[in-house]
Order: sequence, then C-alpha cells, then structure tokens
Amino acid sequence: MANYSTDLDRAFAALSDPIRRAIVTRLCEGPRSVSELSEPFEIALPSLLKHVRVLEESGLISSEKTGRVRTCRIERRALQQTEAWIHRHVATWERRLDRLEAHVHRLKRKH
Repeated sequence: MANYSTDLDRAFAALSDPIRRAIVTRLCEGPRSVSELSEPFEIALPSLLKHVRVLEESGLISSEKTGRVRTCRIERRALQQTEAWIHRHVATWERRLDRLEAHVHRLKRKH
C-alpha cells in the first residue's frame, strides 16, 4: 500500500503543473519527440526537459533516445492507476450525493 501511495503522490505532484498536464494530453495521442512536445510552449528546451524528467520520475511517461532524438510516450499503467484512484473517489461521492438527494426528497414530502 505504501508504494501505491508513493506512486500516486508522484503522479499527482507531476500533474499539478499545467505544462506537464498538457504534455501528458499530447502524449495520450501518441509518442512525440521532445522537440514536437516543445512546439506549443514558449519555454526554453532545457525547461521543457525538466518537465519531461518530472513526468518520467513519476512513472507517467517514458522516453527513449535514438541518435539525437528523444521520443516520449505515455505509460498507460501509471495513468490507469491514477484514473482508478479518482474513479473510486468519484463513485463514493456520487453514492453520498444520491443518499443526500433521497433524504432531501423525503424531507420535502413530510412538509
């Protein structure tokens, strides 16, 4: 459980930055080189590489260097773990809200 929690902590910390979320979004469409990833951002390449490094350390993406080109890809397993965690909590809150709604309806019928 502790390792799972650490993985989630790293994933959410990595996703806390809008540039990193945008990188993950683009990589969900397919692998991209670092230079392709940098196109929509107005930041220096070394700064983008720091974001890539954070995402790699979180386990959300991986990269491979072939010659002078570093290609990044999404790590679906890590993203699925994060999604599963969110789903569990959304389901819990939906059940609670359903119970609250039923309670409100009961109160309205009484009055």
